[in-house]
Amino acid sequence: MTFKRPDGRKSDEMRPITAKVGIIPNADGSAMFTFGKTVAIAAVYGPRMLHPQHMQDPKGAILRVNYDLLSFSVSDRKKPGPSRRSQEISKVTEWSLSPALDLKDFPNTVVDVQIYILQADASTRVAGINAASMALAQAGIPMKNLICSVSIGKMDKELVVDVDKDEEDFEDGEGATDIPIAKLANTDEYTLLQLDGKIQPHLIPQALALADKACAKIYEVQKKALKNVMGDEDK
Repeated sequence: MTFKRPDGRKSDEMRPITAKVGIIPNADGSAMFTFGKTVAIAAVYGPRMLHPQHMQDPKGAILRVNYDLLSFSVSDRKKPGPSRRSQEISKVTEWSLSPALDLKDFPNTVVDVQIYILQADASTRVAGINAASMALAQAGIPMKNLICSVSIGKMDKELVVDVDKDEEDFEDGEGATDIPIAKLANTDEYTLLQLDGKIQPHLIPQALALADKACAKIYEVQKKALKNVMGDEDK
């Protein structure tokens, strides 16, 4: 029996995606990215001198990410403040973004990235990565290219693109598997590949192919949002 997505999407179809850059005037760079009802915003501050001094790196700037799922973003109001999950996603996001950045010209400094999830309907970490990538670009941080990110799911035995909350909670058959993936745009360099659940090895190439196709679309949306703002700034 073929898995039917709760919202009627095709297996390779994402929810409507939107992107906007320059949403926080006081930040050096900022952006919003949405997958359907999932809304992430990111703000970049820096490079700025890092304190305390013993944390400084004379070889270049340090990237520091803070991911926060705001308490009102989910239907069951979560306890405010950092959790083990948010700390883990913060670190994973740092690892996902770092390969795109060239921070060697900013010794002893820090680039702070604040990510806030305003509304959560699954795929929050990948939405946050997409928003942060655009915010870093607007801030003028040297980058090889943008990072594009999407979640691939396995519902029972079928792969799907851009998992929502109903799919995340799927329990029939083999249940749900969530595979967040990030890559450097227009390359074969993956910067994130996580697995929450079970998947047969022969399905991994199929999952990556689905992610590649989705990331190409995400990249076009990111570029358009940046061009809209950067073009205005050049005038």
